[in-house]
Amino acid sequence: MSFGSILLVIIIATTLYLIVIYNRFISLRTGIDASWSDIDVQLKRRYNLIPSLIETVKGYAKHERETFDAVVEARNSGMSASSVEEQGAAENVLTASLGKLFALAESYPELKANTTFLNLQAELANMEEAIQNARRYYNAIVRDYNAKVDSFPDLIIARKFNFTPREYFELEDIVQKEMPKVEF
Repeated sequence: MSFGSILLVIIIATTLYLIVIYNRFISLRTGIDASWSDIDVQLKRRYNLIPSLIETVKGYAKHERETFDAVVEARNSGMSASSVEEQGAAENVLTASLGKLFALAESYPELKANTTFLNLQAELANMEEAIQNARRYYNAIVRDYNAKVDSFPDLIIARKFNFTPREYFELEDIVQKEMPKVEF
């Protein structure tokens, strides 16, 4: 084999390797976007459930306006969040507000026995679980992507084509990382 043939094989192998690295970045980035979309869908379903939940509780606890307003404000903040970090902060506030709403409901035995309330409560618990699962999946893909962005020789391709680290979707307060209690 001549020197030219060896050089050609090295160039072709290097080019193919770089293409594989680039395509893996594209695949991971697409996975991140798709998994964020899954989270977004679950959050929107949750946001759509909240007005029904508030209306059900309002029927029993009409004088608790401050609690209702806090939940609505937190919901609106979550719906208007524009980044992963903002969404995480909004979800922290919403989870705390929903916790107060359910604590309020504890004071009304008739409400705790209301089938509509119980159904909404169960649906919210299911959504919380789905959101947590989607968040775990999203964070796993972000972890893999970020590791690739920072690993040699992949970081050369990452820098060349502006693949930058992505944010994790995390809850700040360790107490709020747990699913809110919705059982009575």
